[in-house]
Amino acid sequence: MTYSIVAYDPSTRQFGVAVQTHQPAVGAIVPWVRAGVGAVATQSLVNISFGPRGLELLGQGVSAQQTLEQLIAADEGRQHRQLAVIDRAGNAAAYSGEGCIPYFGHEVGEHFSVQANMMARPTVPAAMAEAYRRAGGDLMHRLMCALEAAEAQGGDIRGSQSAAIVVYASEDKPQWENRVCDLRVDEHTHPVAELRRLVSLCQAEHMSQRVEAQAEALAANEVLAGFAAARQASADASEMAFWQALFLADTLGQLAEARTLLQPLFAAEPQWRELLQRLLAMGTPPNGLLEHPETLAALLA
Repeated sequence: MTYSIVAYDPSTRQFGVAVQTHQPAVGAIVPWVRAGVGAVATQSLVNISFGPRGLELLGQGVSAQQTLEQLIAADEGRQHRQLAVIDRAGNAAAYSGEGCIPYFGHEVGEHFSVQANMMARPTVPAAMAEAYRRAGGDLMHRLMCALEAAEAQGGDIRGSQSAAIVVYASEDKPQWENRVCDLRVDEHTHPVAELRRLVSLCQAEHMSQRVEAQAEALAANEVLAGFAAARQASADASEMAFWQALFLADTLGQLAEARTLLQPLFAAEPQWRELLQRLLAMGTPPNGLLEHPETLAALLA
């Protein structure tokens, strides 16, 4: 079975698609998202052109329902297609052709649609919809809850092989700067569980970045607590600790706190000391990576 969810979060103006199937690299086929425009999921016997063509129509201001109807009407293989579209206003529309492989179906809710085919049980769409509605947190988390609910209902009658999640914001900046996450598990025994792990890494990185962006308005203990929470959420705490320490020392002048992070890191993984030495040897590293390299030399003492 392929099962997916397309959704729009009006509180953050983020669009997203999450999907799982029993074939490799589903992320290259099913999910299509454009910042400020909408999202498309095309599946079953896939007409891949529905993705880019759907986004083009949505970008012209065509509604989700009209976009879906235009794509389906022009497709001779429509009876084998499954398609979901969500527009910039958060209106969702879905279609399941009568020639899709049972069990198949979809459910459209407020600002989302879930759809599935080749289900082990016909209860998958309802379970996905309920999980999405009940979940709190950010859009990435809610999309993952929907996938996990599908798995709990038996998922694909063939098993699981790949999964993906794509989320874009809708801020007034270029498409690539609106990308919140674009994560793929192209081949795995438990792709949804692996995708959840990757999402957790992504969320931890976002958490650390938010602390940096707000650091000047936060108390010192709030910055440290925020950084610690991000490290705890990340499976790659060494990398995060290194860059957090450099931020504390270079941007905030908190050398003691930076040393507290770096000393155990240098002892356990000496390559991070070597990396800092290389950065300092550059004098002024590219892209404003370090503003005060002379200050950071004290971290090597």
